[in-house]
Amino acid sequence: MAVSTSHKQLNKVTLGGLIVTLGIIYGDIGTSPLYVMKAIMGDQPIQDDVVLGALSCIFWTLTLQTTFKYVILTLQADNKGEGGIFSLYTLVKRLKKKGLIVPAIIGGSALLADGIITPPISVSSAIEGLKIYRPELNTVPIVISILFVLFFIQRFGSKFVGKFFGPMMLLWFGMLGVLGLIPMLSNLCVIKALNPYYAIHLLSIHHEGFYVLGFVFLCTTGAEALYSDMGHCGRGNIRISWGFVKSMLVLNYFGQGVYLMEHHGKTLMELSGTPGNQGNPFYLLMPDWFLPFGIAIATSAAVIASQALISGSFTLISEAMRLNFWPKVSVKFPTDLRGQIYIPSINWLLFLGCVFIVLHFKESGNMEAAYGLAIVMCMIMTTILLGYYMVMKRYNPAAIVGIILVYFAIEFSFLIANISKFSHGGYVSLIIAGLLAIIMTVWHTAKKIRSEYTEFTKIDNYKNVLSELSHDTSIPKYATHLVYMTNANLGDEIESKIIYSILQKRPKRADIYWFVHVNVVDEPYRMDYRVREIMKDDVIRVDFYLGFRVAPRINLMFKKVVQDMVKRGEVDITSRYESLNRNNVIGDFKFVIIEKFLSYENEIPWYERIILDIYFILKKVSLSEGRAFGLDSSSIKVEKFPIVIHPPEDLTLTRVENNQQQSYEKDL
Repeated sequence: MAVSTSHKQLNKVTLGGLIVTLGIIYGDIGTSPLYVMKAIMGDQPIQDDVVLGALSCIFWTLTLQTTFKYVILTLQADNKGEGGIFSLYTLVKRLKKKGLIVPAIIGGSALLADGIITPPISVSSAIEGLKIYRPELNTVPIVISILFVLFFIQRFGSKFVGKFFGPMMLLWFGMLGVLGLIPMLSNLCVIKALNPYYAIHLLSIHHEGFYVLGFVFLCTTGAEALYSDMGHCGRGNIRISWGFVKSMLVLNYFGQGVYLMEHHGKTLMELSGTPGNQGNPFYLLMPDWFLPFGIAIATSAAVIASQALISGSFTLISEAMRLNFWPKVSVKFPTDLRGQIYIPSINWLLFLGCVFIVLHFKESGNMEAAYGLAIVMCMIMTTILLGYYMVMKRYNPAAIVGIILVYFAIEFSFLIANISKFSHGGYVSLIIAGLLAIIMTVWHTAKKIRSEYTEFTKIDNYKNVLSELSHDTSIPKYATHLVYMTNANLGDEIESKIIYSILQKRPKRADIYWFVHVNVVDEPYRMDYRVREIMKDDVIRVDFYLGFRVAPRINLMFKKVVQDMVKRGEVDITSRYESLNRNNVIGDFKFVIIEKFLSYENEIPWYERIILDIYFILKKVSLSEGRAFGLDSSSIKVEKFPIVIHPPEDLTLTRVENNQQQSYEKDL
């Protein structure tokens, strides 16, 4: 009931919600007018058919790709109010189809890679407006300084960011619309670009048409982040605000088109009036008196452009950890609002990646080549998963086939057009996405290998010995309550290593043995638990059912479970020591975490050895199991056990008798 109520509340459309949505969701796609038309025109003379064709491509890309695919169709695929490619994956994996994990990992990696390129290109495009006044200005230090401030304020949460950025983005979109509308009032010729004929003509007739498509794609790169951040703002607020955002974007693009067509035959460098400095049609629209204000507003909007990808990256990594795609890292909760998280390590990793992009490419014009190639891969992966979602929801088969074919045609066309950017910088985004995908694949595969070779045993086989051990006063008491974290999914099973730890690795006498298991479920914010009393007053199992966006703060959750059980009279947690029991002193709780390492006594395939070696390297730089479960470090005992997956065959050894020893010594 609580989750349902929260879901309805999030989807409620309010004026405040719409303004916050502008600040969180639309930064990336909203600042595309800063560089899209500039990238399309390049250093070639302006031609009317290229301008009209480009505007038509932009309009229909925003309509088909952003409006229909994401705002109308993909936002339907919400997981209890949450969106993003991993949320979509958790929905469709119920179909039990092999290979669904592949598009999830590729798409998630590509979106994270895009989060490293979006901030530099957006901020650089805005700051380069200062070159109108000082062409020799080195913008690199300014861009890096602005990015540092942006990443620094992430610790305050997206609620803070949304309240601060929302009004600023409202001003930005208003400025976009006015700047585009003014030239259109005197020249409505660009309205013809609404006819898809001009887009088709450019792509099929003009010799550079398909190449232009790679830059046209930049107008919709923020659509994937729009879906990822659905849980922060709600589907209703996104859909209503998108109508306003799209109108302002189209007005500005068309206004730039009017300006360009009025200067037919010239190049952007000629229009800039500064030798060696390429003009930007976005800034050329502005009257001279407004330029300083326009640059300041554009810079503010460009800073905000990074927010959608940054907050989306936090959400992605949080989900990836719960789905065993990413090493455990520290997650902070800046506010008490649902979906508001901050991951320090990812925040500063993104910052370092952004600094590398700025230092490597230096100018936004160079970054355009690296931008878009990774995100189009993400969009293709989303289309694949969306197809399975429509099958799961029993959409009309003909509609499913038609939608998938249309978007495969569109997105693979964008991919082919963007491949031409590979040697000009696109390789950077693919290398970043590839490294991220390797980490996700290794982590998930290693976890799977470990689980496959984990030995389980029936608890019933050890009931008597555990009961006797609990009452064996000849063994010093290890703890009043001994709690083991177990990976056994079945309630009547336990890892053999846990039994070995209790009985053989220094026998551990306790009054009550607790076995705690955490199940990650497909619902994002589910928090349920189940208690099974395996042996009265001796052995108890607790199963938590936590959503893939719920932080597993087991220390707090387990205390809550114990408190509920005490209220129900199901367990007595007072100390069993006579003096303490008489005074109603609560017994101590000791958590035992079993960490595994790869034994040298293994004969496993070379590729499994490499995967596990990389896994254990990553594990060294990730959170410990105790911290990942939110356990109090003062009450944790970590025990290490070797993983023996494929033990070597028996060795043939010959025993030497005493009477043979002297002859062997002589031979030596």
